[in-house]
Amino acid sequence: MLIDSGAFTELLLHGAYRHGVEEYAAELHRLQTEGVVSIVAAVAQDYMCEPFMLGKTGLTVAEHQRLTIERYDALLTELDRLFGGQCPFPVMPVLQGYAPSDYVRHIHLYGDRLKPGMWVGVGSVCKRNGDPSRIVEVLLAIATVRPDLNLHGFGIKLTALGHPGVRALLYSADSMAWSDAARKQGRNANCWTEAARYRDAVGQAISLPPAPWQMPLLLVDRGAA
Repeated sequence: MLIDSGAFTELLLHGAYRHGVEEYAAELHRLQTEGVVSIVAAVAQDYMCEPFMLGKTGLTVAEHQRLTIERYDALLTELDRLFGGQCPFPVMPVLQGYAPSDYVRHIHLYGDRLKPGMWVGVGSVCKRNGDPSRIVEVLLAIATVRPDLNLHGFGIKLTALGHPGVRALLYSADSMAWSDAARKQGRNANCWTEAARYRDAVGQAISLPPAPWQMPLLLVDRGAA
């Protein structure tokens, strides 16, 4: 199971993390060692960079990028301590930004932390589902610099997965759209049948035959958009 840190909800509701890296690491250690789940990867506690999130924290994109890396490093260190140097699952680093160029800068800030073929999250894209071409711009910017990375999209809805460019550039994705839809329609937002129904819809979307799409010749910097 991929374990998310709950970053979006934490920052949206509280403007900061209420739980430190040590507490998050301890919970991951408990889940794994007590056999509650088999963790495939754990997402680091990142900082989203949409304008409304910057408004919540009062910080800048650059500061959010720095804090994202600091929390990633701290989580690696704490898990290494808890597991005696043998953590059985990887920690997923997250690339953050708003304009495509922000993500490229964040890649450079991570430096050699990003190993070849690494599974890496792409944050601050969930609010762009209505215009998948904007997600493609971000993914292309990353792929231009590090085509080897396996990119994971957070909060990618079916509308975005319908774009062949999004499907081609992402290795994996997640979404809570199924839960939100069930809650808004008066059904159980945590029911496994709701999740299964959405899983089937995603399966249909990603099994679509490759469709022709034109890769943009130039990446448009939408930082001011």
